[in-house]
Amino acid sequence: MQGNKALILTASFGNGHMQVAKTIEQEFIRQGIEHVVVSNLFAESYPRMNQMTEYMYLKSYSIGQPLYHLFYHGIEKIYDKKFMNWSYYFGKKRLTDLLIKEKPNMIIYTFPMIGVPQFLSRHGMSIPTFSILTDYCLHKIWIQPYIDQYYVATSDLKQQMTHAGVPETNIRVTGIPIRHAFEQVIPPSSIYKKYHISPQKPVILIIAGAHGVLKDIKTICKTLIHEHVQLVVVCGNNETLRVKLQALATQFPERLRVFGYVERIDELFRIATLIVTKPGGITLTEAAAMGGPLILYRPTPGQERENALYFSKKGGAIIAENIDECHMYIHRLLRNEEALLDMKYAVRSLHHPHAASNVVRHMLQLASEKQVKTLLS
Repeated sequence: MQGNKALILTASFGNGHMQVAKTIEQEFIRQGIEHVVVSNLFAESYPRMNQMTEYMYLKSYSIGQPLYHLFYHGIEKIYDKKFMNWSYYFGKKRLTDLLIKEKPNMIIYTFPMIGVPQFLSRHGMSIPTFSILTDYCLHKIWIQPYIDQYYVATSDLKQQMTHAGVPETNIRVTGIPIRHAFEQVIPPSSIYKKYHISPQKPVILIIAGAHGVLKDIKTICKTLIHEHVQLVVVCGNNETLRVKLQALATQFPERLRVFGYVERIDELFRIATLIVTKPGGITLTEAAAMGGPLILYRPTPGQERENALYFSKKGGAIIAENIDECHMYIHRLLRNEEALLDMKYAVRSLHHPHAASNVVRHMLQLASEKQVKTLLS
């Protein structure tokens, strides 16, 4: 293991890409590789432009939905060799600095780094390059030349990639890597006690996302507050939302629990009867690991709607387009234990255990088999 150096390139558009990057970093360390560098390449190269892009991404959950829909599908239409040649210059200086300073013998993407593979090829470098897809759908920009191995969530996604021209041997179905905590076995009794939640009533877990962007949460809570359920809301980093909901929780302390960012979110997944959330790739993967039936509320256009449609098709989730539908589905499922169990089984069937350890182990194996040639060779 000594001598291995990993460079992980990611982006902060949504929390999922960064989260997978951190998960892979921690797994490398667990497997004895201590020299790991995570780079948010676009943000480090163009901080102001990155801030603007992140802002536009967050607006895709509200007024910017039509614009994001146009961007997401428009990129696929113009993505060709000319586009890749143009993108070759993105982050070139920062990437060069990283390669010279860190001298990695493997590069991992948790975001489609357009132009980076071409950069390596043009400079005569031969560094094992791996790409981890963080959603359950395929966007064309993930497919690039000079990628040694792709790691994907499902066999369906692998089939889509082979149809798009990627050699089957270059695609490995591993599941999306999630934190090690989701592989642990924890007795539910200790979790109920820790969070002051009763095991006697159904638990509806509402996850707003890392940035707290899920719509209509307060209205959903008001709609459900008088039902025979316990509502547990995770607001992420949205402090404004947390404060608003805490005022409601003060009125109904036995029925509503409100949290900001929760590091051990796996614990709440374990006791959830139903999960209401947005369909980010990581959240869906974490729910699958815990067997949590999902109601996916008003998915945004692009990868999240594609994710939602996939989980719905597989029977592990229901898509609710408005508050009335959300309330109806929750009410219906809580009264139909068989349907709830069917959803639990369906969502659990989408889980690939130990994805992070399997991905890192395979990367190390491939890296050991390939002769590395860097800028300094």
